[in-house]
Amino acid sequence: MRDGMWFLIGTLEIPEPEQIEPADWIGVDRGVVNLATTSDGDNHQGRRLCRYRRWQARKRAELQARKSRSAKQLLRKRARREARHAAHVNHKIAKKVVAVAARTERGIALEELGGIRDRVTVPRDQRARLSHWPFHQLGEFIAYKARLKGVPVIKVDAHYTSQRCPVPWCGHLERANRPDRDTFCCRRCGFAGPADVVAGINVRNRARSAWVFVNMPDPAPT
Repeated sequence: MRDGMWFLIGTLEIPEPEQIEPADWIGVDRGVVNLATTSDGDNHQGRRLCRYRRWQARKRAELQARKSRSAKQLLRKRARREARHAAHVNHKIAKKVVAVAARTERGIALEELGGIRDRVTVPRDQRARLSHWPFHQLGEFIAYKARLKGVPVIKVDAHYTSQRCPVPWCGHLERANRPDRDTFCCRRCGFAGPADVVAGINVRNRARSAWVFVNMPDPAPT
């Protein structure tokens, strides 16, 4: 029971289809400004969601200043409403990414985001939003939607994906390759592009290597 309403929760078992053998991979880079950017160049921006969360933060501050019982009840309602909104956005993004992967018979590669809050540096005024950001939720939605379509999902190391040159014969790694948040330009070979797309390409390239390693035949017994 919640807010005076009763809810009935039921479960339904759905047989999972056989997993496809991926012809290639779609790398997905997740972030705050751009919620998801793929190696294909598809960009799912989070600016609208950021504005919504900033507006919610202002409303929370106003309610917290009241310190009344009714204000606390409204705060709980707003928190649930914000979580539902973020989940709705993540569901839509996950559905689009999985649909492209299934149509093109590719797998989906995600960054392993463990410790992301310790690695990402953000301005002081954005730290509260970062700490409440559903980083892992989008990955979980992609994983279960992909499983229903038989699309394999693999997680790869996330370190330096936006600082390493994705050109196979280059691979130069340097912090200066990313002069600002949105831009990548390799200091060695000159390859340039949007930083989040480059990160997605590097995620894809790591998935290619990881998948070959995972599918290596077991060594013959001696």
